[in-house]
Amino acid sequence: MIKELNLLDPSVAQQLLDVQLPSYRIEAELIGFDGIPGLHDTIEKLGKCQETFFGCYVEGELAGAISYKLEDNGSVVDIHRLIVHPNYSRRGIGERLVRFILDSFRNQAKSFIVATGAANTPAKRLYAKLGFEVVRDVEAVPGLFITEFSRRGDC
Repeated sequence: MIKELNLLDPSVAQQLLDVQLPSYRIEAELIGFDGIPGLHDTIEKLGKCQETFFGCYVEGELAGAISYKLEDNGSVVDIHRLIVHPNYSRRGIGERLVRFILDSFRNQAKSFIVATGAANTPAKRLYAKLGFEVVRDVEAVPGLFITEFSRRGDC
């Protein structure tokens, strides 16, 4: 089941952190960079982040989440976070969450954008599978490259 998460509720924000922190630790290992901002989030920071979050529940437990921001008057959906708890990896949860956002904005968005660490091969494969195309690689900080993706909204 996928449903919107209210991060102003501290218990929901804590559930999200309990998924986000282990998920980003795995990504940090994959990309060789432990400065991922999400590794340093708190309940308070999540409540102020201005992102809309949806979570995927498996047997009542939050297994993964996705967040986005709308840009250009809602014509661009910027996917900010896609996280899956390591206990639920390789079960299609990340794909379900991305497809949920794509389907939710299919008739509204002109494009979808997302970025991930250039060395995060599993995430890059997922985005390519879902029709995202590489826009460019950017050096976010010295030695850390981020791959930016885009996808048309009417696909």
